Amino acid sequence: MIPLLIPMEGEEHASWPPGVQSFASRPLFPELGPGYDWLNNHLAQAAIAAAVVIAFWLWMARSQQVVPGRKQFLGEWVYSFLRNQIARDILGHDYRKYLPYLVALFSFILVNNLFGQFFLFMFPTFSKIGYAYGLALLTFVLYNAAGISKYGFGNYMRRMTLPEGVPVLLWPLIIPLEFLSNFIVRPVTLALRLFGNMFAGHLVIMVFVVGGTLLLTMTEPAAGFPVPLLNGAGVISLLFSLGIFALEILVAVLQAYIFTVLTAQYVSSAIAEEH
Repeated sequence: MIPLLIPMEGEEHASWPPGVQSFASRPLFPELGPGYDWLNNHLAQAAIAAAVVIAFWLWMARSQQVVPGRKQFLGEWVYSFLRNQIARDILGHDYRKYLPYLVALFSFILVNNLFGQFFLFMFPTFSKIGYAYGLALLTFVLYNAAGISKYGFGNYMRRMTLPEGVPVLLWPLIIPLEFLSNFIVRPVTLALRLFGNMFAGHLVIMVFVVGGTLLLTMTEPAAGFPVPLLNGAGVISLLFSLGIFALEILVAVLQAYIFTVLTAQYVSSAIAEEH
C-alpha cells in the first residue's frame, strides 16, 4: 500500500519517503525467520484472487434459469465473450479443451489487477515481476504441450523453428531466430507487458497521491511558492489521481484481455496445420 503518514521529527520510518521499498513484499509471519519470507502479503493477494475467482464462477453456475436474472446474465455475458470472441474465434474447433484455462486466466489476471484500485490492497499483484513470469510460464507450458501432443516432439520442434518453404541456405539464420522468437521472446514479452503496465500505473498513482498529500499538508513556503499555491497544487494533484485510478481500471481489464488473447494465439500457432 502507499504509505501516507509523514514521520514526526526525530522518528525514522522505512516507508517514508515512498520509493523502491513501497513495492517490497512484507512477510506475513516475520517471527518465523527469513526462510519463510515467501509467505508474504502479495502471495496472500494471489491466493485471495484465486478464491474470489472460484467463488465467483461457482456462484454464477448456481440456480441457472431459462430466463436469466441479472446475476446469470452477467455470468453468461462474460463467459460468452471469452468463449466466442477469444477461444472460438482464435482456436477454431479445438477451442473447448482450452476454454476453462482461458476463462480462469482472464478472471485471475483481472482480479489481481483490480487489487491496485481496491482500498484494502492498493497494489496490483502483477507489479511483482515474479508473478507475471509465473503466469507466462504456465502459458509457455500449455502451448508447447499442445503442440507436442498433436505432432510429437521432433515434428513440433521442426514446425516451430523451420517454416515451410525456407531455402536450405537460410536455415542457419532462420532456425535460431524462430527458436528465439517462439521459445524465449514469447513468454518473456508476455510477462513484461503485463508487469510493465501494472507497475507503471501504480507508480504514477503513487507519485500523484504522495505528491498531492505533501503539497496539501505544507504549512510553510517552499521554493519561493506561497502556502496557498502549494495547497492548491496538492488538491489538483489528488484530483488528477482520481482520474488515473479510473484509467487504471481500464488498463486492468485491457491487460487481462491482451494476455488471454495472446495465450490463445500462441496455442493456435502451436497446433495449426500449417505455419
